[in-house]
Formats: sequence, C-alpha cells, structure tokens
Amino acid sequence: MDGAVSEKVLEGKNSSKEAERDKVAAVGLSSNESTIKGEHSKVLVTGDGAEIPPDITSEISEKAFGGKKISNESDRDKEEPVILSRTESTIKEEPGRNLATPNKKKEIPPSMIGSESDKLSEAKNNSKPAEKGVVATRSSEQSKSSSTWTEEKGCNYAKGKWVIDDSRPLYSGFGCKQWLSSMWACRLTQRTDFEYEKLRWQPKECRMEEFMGSKFLKRMQDKTLAFIGDSLGRQQFQSLMCMVTGGKERHDVLDVGKEYGLVKAHGSVRPDGWAYRFPITNTTILYYWSASLCDLEPLDPSNPATDYAMHLDRPPAFLHRFLHKFDVLVLNTGHHWNRGKLNANRWVMYVGGLPNTNRKIASIAGAKNFTVYSIVRWVNSQLPKYPGLKAFFRSISPRHFFHGDWNTGGTCDNTTPLSGGKEVLQDESTDHLASGAVNGTGVKLLDVTALSELRDEGHISRYSIKATPGVQDCLHWCLPGLPDTWNEILFAQL
Repeated sequence: MDGAVSEKVLEGKNSSKEAERDKVAAVGLSSNESTIKGEHSKVLVTGDGAEIPPDITSEISEKAFGGKKISNESDRDKEEPVILSRTESTIKEEPGRNLATPNKKKEIPPSMIGSESDKLSEAKNNSKPAEKGVVATRSSEQSKSSSTWTEEKGCNYAKGKWVIDDSRPLYSGFGCKQWLSSMWACRLTQRTDFEYEKLRWQPKECRMEEFMGSKFLKRMQDKTLAFIGDSLGRQQFQSLMCMVTGGKERHDVLDVGKEYGLVKAHGSVRPDGWAYRFPITNTTILYYWSASLCDLEPLDPSNPATDYAMHLDRPPAFLHRFLHKFDVLVLNTGHHWNRGKLNANRWVMYVGGLPNTNRKIASIAGAKNFTVYSIVRWVNSQLPKYPGLKAFFRSISPRHFFHGDWNTGGTCDNTTPLSGGKEVLQDESTDHLASGAVNGTGVKLLDVTALSELRDEGHISRYSIKATPGVQDCLHWCLPGLPDTWNEILFAQL
C-alpha cells in the first residue's frame, strides 16, 4: 500500500501539511470518548452531562443531507497527536486462562473457488455439535434450537468466548505484503510471541459460519463491499483482503480506485482510500477514509490554511455520491472525536449549513452522538431506494493503554492471551451509542467492542517497525489478528 513502509508511529504532517492519518494510538479517544451509557431511545447524553432530546436528531431529514451540493473529501482529514484518555466499557465476563481447545482443522486454500473447498468446510461445520442453551435475542418467538439458528433469527455473535484453534491464523503474518501495511504486520517486527494468532471467536449458542475466501467471493458475486471510517476501518479492510486471498499474491486482482476517485493527490502520503476487484466473481472491496463520518468542506478553497466546515448532519460526500454502487456498507467512527483533533484539523462544527449554535451538541460528546445518529438515520432513509443494500455500523474498537496514555508512559505489554477473561456473557452491547443509534433502523450493529476488550495482548504495542521510544500503539491491532474476527462476524451476516 502506498506509503506503508514510511509511516511513523506517531502522526505528523508532511510537506504538504497532510497529516499521516492512521498512525498510532496516539490519536484516539478523547476524555469524552468513553461509551455513553443510557437509553438512547430517550435521550443522548453529552460529555458534560447535558441531554440531547431525540427531537434534535429527528430534525435531520434527507433534504438536509442531500439538498445541498456536497463537495468531495480529498486530503483534508488532517491529524496531530492528542493526549487522550482510555475508553472505559463495562464487560461482564468470567475470568480465567484455561481455554478449551477444539479439534484441529485442516487448512483449505482460499484460492479454491467453490467445489471441494466449500464442501469440506460445510461438512466440517455440519459435523460440529451445537452448544445447548438459549442465546438472548430480541424476539421471544425465536427458536431455541441453536443448531438451526441464523443471523436473521437473532444470533448474538457478540456473546461467546475465545477458544484456541491451531488451524489459525487465516493467512501468514509473513505474507500478504500486497495488501497489508508493514507497520501492522507484527511478524515482521521484533515481537516473538504469537499466541494471539491462534484464537478463534465462538458465539455462545449459535454456530458462526467458517470463513473461506471462495465462499466470500461467491456470496459477493457482482457486488461491492465498502468500508468507510478511520484507521481501524482500514485495518478491517486490509484484513479482509488478506483473508479473501489467503495472503497470497493475486496478480489478477484489479486496482479500480480511479472509478471512485481514489487516487493519490500530488504531495499526499496516500490516496483517500483503495478499491480492488476480483474479476473471477466481479467482487469489489473498497475502503474510504472518513474519520468522523461527516462531510468536510473548505470554507475558502483558495486558501491552503482555510478552516473546514464539519457538517455534522451530512454524510461524507463520497458516501453520498457512491452509495448506489454499494451492496454492503460498513461504517465506523469514534477515535477522532476530541477537541485537539478538531482544532488541529481546523474543523468547525456546522449544522444545517451554518455554524452550530446549539449548545446541546457543542461538546465533543454531544457532536459525536449527534453525528452517529445522523449518519445512521441518513443511511436508513436510503435503504428503501436500495433494497439489496446491507448496512452495518461497527461498534468501537477499545484502546488498552495502562498506567498512562500514549505519550505519558501508557503501555499494553501483556502478551498472555485472555489473562483478564475469555467470555462475553452480557446480552447488550457495551457500545451504547452505536447500539442506540441503530435501534429501530435497518442498519445492523456489527458489535465487536466487548469481545475485543478481552484481547489487550493483540495490539502492536512497542513492536512497531519504526516505533518512537517510550511510545506504544495500544489502539491498532497486529495482523493477522483481531480484525480478522470482525470480518468473520461480518461474513456470517452477509
């Protein structure tokens, strides 16, 4: 990927003043970033305790999003290191280090399209006895037979446990150089412990379909999957490219970024995203950088130092422009909502095309809540136009800075998997903002927060290729690693 090798651990600006946008944990959560708890069907709670009535978000209409000309985001998402605090989420779990080891699986090359690979996989899945019990669902009429449960019947993929699987990882940590940024390939660093690669997520009372590249491509034939979000979204995108290809070189895969305007601008470190197409099934996978999921518009395009209108009630122009081409959409935001970032990027909050004057959404937490609800409502309003579209909002990926923050000695030195517990037992998501936003809409929650909270050993930590002394990356994940599980859960719901 462009610029991957030259990326630094901390964010900085290049000669063109473009920030290197997806660097380290440094730029992550603000003090208001902690999961907002409460009944979002009633109110939104800001970081300073103010409540945002739902009628504020209900003022957002399709006209407000689509009625004005929305300029495309280019290389405007600038960043600088900001002192941030750790996300605190409550996870009900059973501590313990003993992991049940399932039977070892035989590896099946993902390059096998259909035929034997799929048959073998299906045979293995059918031979596994389903766990007994009843998973918590939102419908009292759902079947209690876990062996026949599907996502449509309410499978809670976020509830379950981590187990050892010696057939993991799904691709080599030494390979996948065609898609994987070297700064995230922990096998290429000084790290020597790789137990974290051997863990598989097992939902509690339903079976999650085994991921295979061949199955994915067949299911996504003539379709496009788009990730839109921050650097954690980029990690999920790169993870999926490695999973689909098995980490192997694929010279048949086409770079179709130009179709979406995803080309590197002069002086930029990298383009605003990437798009690749697998000709064998006409499947396209793309990623677009939008850290805030807001539309960003320069107030004075002729001035390089201009401020940018951060339209809290408009979707990114890229999403507005290309939504009709997407069959699967995965959105995420969260780690860029802090005052330092807004100031460094010269982002000015706008609502209704004018500078925001509503005190209820003037705080960072209030603005973030408002934006998350806005983007979900807008996507939901578009679903009737595109009945085949499956839209997901991914819950926040937790940070694991202990004893300080990224620039004050914070560390994530633990290398023992699941030292804090292996199970997620609660029925509700620990990301209350995301779950509240999608509630009652056609947008699904891709809930990864609680299961990711148990994996503090899976971060890049101090092993970054070009690490800054005394600074650890406890936000991004080693690949192969945890984002692979996010994609497995996504695949199970396609």
